[in-house]
Amino acid sequence: MVHASLSGTGIAPASVRDALLESLGPAGTLIVPAFTPENSDSSRAYRKAVEGRSETEAAEYRRAMPPFDPGSTACPTMGALAECVRSTPGAVRSAHPQTSLAGLGPRARTLLRRHPLRSHLGRLSPMAGLYAADAQILLLRVGFEVCSAFHYAEYLMRPRPPKRTYRCVVRHKGNWVSYHDVALDDSDFGEIGSRLPGAFLRRGEWASKAVVLCGMRDAVGHAKGHMTRYRKALA
Repeated sequence: MVHASLSGTGIAPASVRDALLESLGPAGTLIVPAFTPENSDSSRAYRKAVEGRSETEAAEYRRAMPPFDPGSTACPTMGALAECVRSTPGAVRSAHPQTSLAGLGPRARTLLRRHPLRSHLGRLSPMAGLYAADAQILLLRVGFEVCSAFHYAEYLMRPRPPKRTYRCVVRHKGNWVSYHDVALDDSDFGEIGSRLPGAFLRRGEWASKAVVLCGMRDAVGHAKGHMTRYRKALA
């Protein structure tokens, strides 16, 4: 599971993709977040798009919003590597209209085949399969602030975290649907990552920025314990 920023490296994302696949070998599977948070009427992207429009213009924009299509909808906010993997011929993508994952390799189809609307990154999502497989997490020139595996820890917390209503467009233009799921919160991910035991991590550097590799079970287990104590104290 790779989160990456290639900004400033001058390296083509296809070259990084190919290097990762070569490192994994023929039995390895490369997974990236292919999230589309802009498919929402509460996202920063949506608010920016309707900013300055009249009420009528904003309503028309909302009615014309295109639906999520796993085969063609880009994931521009996830970075060049994620978009490269998503658009590679033969890539597999899960079906969630806001938090899909994309992958290449022999296990991609099995890992990504199930992703119901009501489970962004929880027990019914591909993240659960990655956790069961003890996937490796690679942070390539990014910090734990973007480590989406920590969201899985939110679903494992007890007591369970609060839920909220999400809205997105599916199937055809302007077809908005609503559903309830955990109120995801990444505001403390950087702090949680900074507290991971050094024994869990392998560190390096590439293109003048840090690279971190860790096991998903170790990372999620630590995050769950931290969230349970810290967030409960704030509640």
